[in-house]
Amino acid sequence: MHSPSPEPTAPAPAADIDAQSLWSALRAALRGREFDYTKGSLPRAVLLLAVPMVIEMGMESLFAVADAWFVKERGEDALAAVALTEAMSTIVYAIAIGLSMATTSLVARRVGAGDLDGARRAAGQAIRVGVLLGVLLGIPCALFPGDLLGLMGGSERVRETGAGYAGFVLGGNVVILLLFLNNAIFRGAGDAVIAMKALVVSNAANLVLDPCLIFGIGPFPELGVTGAGLATLIGRSLGVAYQFHALRDRGRRVHLAPGVLRHHASDVRELLRTSYGGVGQFLLATASWMVLVRIVAPFGDAALAGHQVGVRIVMFTILPAFGLSNATATLVGQNLGAGKVDRARRSIWLVGLWNMAFMGVVAVVFIAFAPELVALFAEEATDRATMERVGVECLRIISYGYLFYAWGMVAMQAFNGAGKTIIPTWLNFICFWIVEVPLAWALAHPAGLGTAGVYWSVAISESLLAVLSIVVMRRVRWG
Repeated sequence: MHSPSPEPTAPAPAADIDAQSLWSALRAALRGREFDYTKGSLPRAVLLLAVPMVIEMGMESLFAVADAWFVKERGEDALAAVALTEAMSTIVYAIAIGLSMATTSLVARRVGAGDLDGARRAAGQAIRVGVLLGVLLGIPCALFPGDLLGLMGGSERVRETGAGYAGFVLGGNVVILLLFLNNAIFRGAGDAVIAMKALVVSNAANLVLDPCLIFGIGPFPELGVTGAGLATLIGRSLGVAYQFHALRDRGRRVHLAPGVLRHHASDVRELLRTSYGGVGQFLLATASWMVLVRIVAPFGDAALAGHQVGVRIVMFTILPAFGLSNATATLVGQNLGAGKVDRARRSIWLVGLWNMAFMGVVAVVFIAFAPELVALFAEEATDRATMERVGVECLRIISYGYLFYAWGMVAMQAFNGAGKTIIPTWLNFICFWIVEVPLAWALAHPAGLGTAGVYWSVAISESLLAVLSIVVMRRVRWG
């Protein structure tokens, strides 16, 4: 961290966008062209990036919601198995997102500086690293899925029910990593629409295959919960195939040019150096969620299933907000690469205002309609009362801090886009491991609040993270 720099001023959010230009920007955002985000209207630039990114992350969250929706008819053991698998998947997501932040930052800064050959090399090395890590992580997960569910506190019934699901989802880690990293390349290049389309392809396949493979519709075998895992793996694989098809297009600024997939030591070092903090920050955050699942598990399978439902609904809205925040990383990266520090700083405040408005609306919906939302997933539960109670607690309590979360996400992505990934790493360590995890255990058990105590710890720690992030953001030197 450097000495304080002049405080960035908030922009007029939409002073230069009227209804006609707004509609024009929305159409342009969905057309699939590459744009130069270092010039022109800043609100328009945010729209061009944010619209496809929000849709992209909304599509990513649909994987979890679709699985939970179809699997719910198999009972709370099935939902609990899916919950524990997703909790373990957060480690892979942490690595994927951390590497993705580094990839977006590196590609964006090189594109902004006009170094397209360097941007292409960075893209190729990100793919190489993703394949290697994905294979190393996937092999043990494919071989020992039931044991992993047991380590997470799953009962014997949960292990028997969910081993196949966990095997397909966790064993396909290389697909998850490639899906994230390829999309990070497109975002860094300023072509967020391709990233969005890849997730649309993935989800379309998953939504069709989920009921077919779970219930044995038509020529498909009835695989139960295992079928949901297979459907997810196939859907994601089709998305990756679509990405590689787009990356072969030499008409794009960043594509798989000859030689970029060969080993380039300096680019790998820079990628790993930048991703070190990114992976660390997301590992700290997601590993803390795994511990929270472990704290909830002793309250029973019904409570665990309710936790699963609540968290999945939360993620359905958090991921689009994260997508909006992703626009910050590209804007900051490209504008810093072009030497436009003031424009980079102004983009942070603009995206923050928009994200706060979105999260505020979601919070109102969750507080008002939590029982109705949770009931959609609780029809087949044996202990429906417990499951619904825990799910409603999760939605309402966590949403109390949504206005803070909105700013926290944007600040984190601003640091990542600038390549300052170590700052969010330390902030995550303080807020999640010094505050959240101990507080969750204390409130849930000694204080006697049960599962509600876990969710209060999330609301408190995430709000603290947002406040600290803004304080640091106002002091750091961006140029």
